[in-house]
Amino acid sequence: MRPLPALIAAAGLAVAALLAASPANAAFHLIRWQGNGFCQVWDESVPTTPWPSDYTIVSESVPTFVEALALKEGLIRAGTCTF
Repeated sequence: MRPLPALIAAAGLAVAALLAASPANAAFHLIRWQGNGFCQVWDESVPTTPWPSDYTIVSESVPTFVEALALKEGLIRAGTCTF
């Protein structure tokens, strides 16, 4: 293996290791689209708002995606959201 590709590969692995080791500050909530009642998990770390803007926030913020999916399941069972 040539030195440059090996260096690039090593740098890529180092960056991936740093990203995996850094703490994530993600938060999620559910939004409900007005037209069809569909609920979607929205990541609050996304710097934009959902488009189109005909949605409402139907849950509190939770720290993990799995918890947001559990909230979605509960709202589907309660009839607040469609699949």
